[in-house]
Amino acid sequence: MKKYPLPPFTKETATLKVQLAEDAWNTRNPTTISLAYSMNTEWRNRDQFFNGRKEIKDFLSDKWSKELHYKLKKELWAFTDNRIAVRFEYEYQNKDGQWYRAYGNENWEFDKDGLMSKRYASINDIKIKENERKL
Repeated sequence: MKKYPLPPFTKETATLKVQLAEDAWNTRNPTTISLAYSMNTEWRNRDQFFNGRKEIKDFLSDKWSKELHYKLKKELWAFTDNRIAVRFEYEYQNKDGQWYRAYGNENWEFDKDGLMSKRYASINDIKIKENERKL
């Protein structure tokens, strides 16, 4: 399976790859999203580590059972042949009604088929009021 655009990336294809990731994550569909990752993908998300599509799918399902009304915005930061760095922010509400905005950076590495083989994310959450939402 190939996931276009493929490396090596140009500014145009790296920007497209970031936009496609943003669009996919905003669907909050773990099955669809997991298909962008290689079968043996390696993840670090905050203080958690995951390997393989099944663990990614399970993580995302759990994430969106807790992070309600999730909305994400990603921005290309830098790129090389098969790597992309992004900054992002997203907002969500927990089950108690508290809103949060999360800020972070991700470093991505892709295989020759355009599947993400590595994802390292650093993320910080801040509490916000509903009227402070931007997304």
